[in-house]
Amino acid sequence: MSDAGRPILDLAIARFIETTGRSPAGVWMAPGRVNLIGEHTDYNQGLVLPFALSQAMHVVAATRSDGRINVTSTPFGTVELDLESPPGPGWGRYPEAAMRAMRADGVALPGMDLVIESEIPAGSGLSSSAALLCAIILAAADLAASPLSPEQVASLAERAETEWVGVPVGIMDPLASMCSTEDHALFLDCRTRDHEQVALHRSTPAGRLSFLIVDTKVSRRLVEGEYARRRQSCEEVAGRLGVAALRDVTPEMLETHRDLLDDTHLRRARHVVTENARVLQTVRLLREQGLDAIGHLLGESHRPLAEDYEVSVPELDLAVAAAVGAGALGARMTGAGFGGCAIALVAEESIGSVTSAVVRAFAERGFAPPSLFEAWPSPGAHRVL
Repeated sequence: MSDAGRPILDLAIARFIETTGRSPAGVWMAPGRVNLIGEHTDYNQGLVLPFALSQAMHVVAATRSDGRINVTSTPFGTVELDLESPPGPGWGRYPEAAMRAMRADGVALPGMDLVIESEIPAGSGLSSSAALLCAIILAAADLAASPLSPEQVASLAERAETEWVGVPVGIMDPLASMCSTEDHALFLDCRTRDHEQVALHRSTPAGRLSFLIVDTKVSRRLVEGEYARRRQSCEEVAGRLGVAALRDVTPEMLETHRDLLDDTHLRRARHVVTENARVLQTVRLLREQGLDAIGHLLGESHRPLAEDYEVSVPELDLAVAAAVGAGALGARMTGAGFGGCAIALVAEESIGSVTSAVVRAFAERGFAPPSLFEAWPSPGAHRVL
């Protein structure tokens, strides 16, 4: 059987045995996530509503007696981490960042071998980096006999990516990976880090519903500028308005003080302020009416992301338009943007026709073929074996 046809768990264990010549001590997984609504609100101390995907990062690991830490990934090979020297370049900076964050937090790390296998498409906006960090920290903490709560793992993952990788991320991605539950979205307050589960029910008056993820295959590289510039703009607006973060700004405040802002800053802030309100409205509708009531809010989220926040790309706009045109109840780009994925709310009976419409629309525009898959809220990170 080819690797593509093997279950990820079997493949990961086989890779470990092949790489190290011994059996693993355990297997840990952390899922990717998709954000149902609440985009670019996380680093503004706002509200988000993500859920975990079935696609996950798997880490197979065991301790070793010589104190060395070796990490192997199928696409990238093996690196030996050197925590006594300045962080190095390349993919190894992620596991190295995880270990540095743990050590800075007082965890006494043993030597270990780790083998990583991923089902999450890199660069798609489905939080592969947060899943990688969470899975590594979860595994290393168990091997170090220093168990951590899901919230502690998420905080360390955020710190690792921010301080040692150099990407100014928020807490949403690691908390979604660690704390999500099956059949629920995670309603998260990124200021207080309080979170609660919001049930998503497939069966509705509009039929049995599901989510369709459209990976445009337009790769994002957040470290290189635009994400950081959006974050800086938000901080500048908050400073001019005399608040701690855009979380504290109301639409009325923004209108009253619009003379303090240029057009770009006003549009950036307007998206964040209205997006927080959309998250609250989405949660209320899910609780009071059900999943079929929120479709319009997905479209209302996409428009300012494209026009005010300017983080969409033509492929994302086309994915949204084609999905809705083929009968989706609603659709929007998801993730930080500049490429990546869109999410559509679709009746299960229409998954095939919506998929065909999106693929056809991309072909007609001369875009590279997208990848589409059905999604539903899945469990968060845990030890598998």
